[in-house]
Formats: sequence, C-alpha cells, structure tokens
Amino acid sequence: MSETLSREFDQLAPGAGFRSRGRTITEADLVSFATLTGDFHPVHTDAEWAGASEWGGRIAHGMLLLSYCVGLAPFDPAYVLALRGFERVAFKRPVRIGDTIRVEGELDSTKELDAATGLVVFNWKIVNQRDEVVALARVRVVWRRAPLPALAEREEVYL
Repeated sequence: MSETLSREFDQLAPGAGFRSRGRTITEADLVSFATLTGDFHPVHTDAEWAGASEWGGRIAHGMLLLSYCVGLAPFDPAYVLALRGFERVAFKRPVRIGDTIRVEGELDSTKELDAATGLVVFNWKIVNQRDEVVALARVRVVWRRAPLPALAEREEVYL
C-alpha cells in the first residue's frame, strides 16, 4: 500500500491508504527522548512513581509516538517536500515499553497550493501489536506537483 505515497500529486486519490512497518518501543527510546526534549515527567522516566500511578507503569511520551510515526510513514522524498502540521491529535491508549506501533493512513483530501506544490491531508490511526488504536491524527503534508529528477538526471551546475 505504500505506493499510495509514491505518486504524482495529480494521481493521488482520496480513500487511498497505506500501512507502515512496525516499530517496537524500548526503554532506550523513552530515556533518549526524555534527554533530547527535557520532558522527564516521572510517568516516562521513574518506574517506581509510574508503577504507583493510574497507568501502572512507565509509558511512552505522546510526542515520541508522533515523531516515530513521521519516520514510519512511507513518504517518498521525490514527492514529499515538508510536513505542514498535525491537527486533532488524540492519544487514546498508553504505549508501554515493548509495544510495537505502526501507522495506518488514509488519504483524505488534496488541494493545489501553487504551480509547484499541493497540500495532502491524511487521517492516521496509530495502532499497537494488538490492533488497538493508541492515537489518531490528521496530518497535512506539502507535496511536490512534479517529482525531483534523479541525481543522474540533474544538470551539473558546478562543472
């Protein structure tokens, strides 16, 4: 289904979908993300505190999930110029160390922005290894109207 994201803008069709590969969340992921972001909330970093909380143990940062899902989505760099933004993100279930997440996306709409770019809107379901929805998001992506030429096809300007 990743062919959905390897198409020219004018060939994209609402309703087309994709399913990403999986990614297992590790303790190193939580520690690294906390270090990178400065978000050391004890529900993510303190096993004793998190174990006594209503979550019953440490859980992944919501923003960690979104970050990983951007990497999991099979975006083709020949077409995808930039992530424009997330809309209506909702975290539905906790993701724990050892859970494996993936993205199931459906193309919602397209809109021409200018001669070179268009806006593509996806609805994402982030699911775990039990097919439970852990998060929902609406994602806006800036799409090239024509793909970048392959490196071999580009004109050499520094000769």
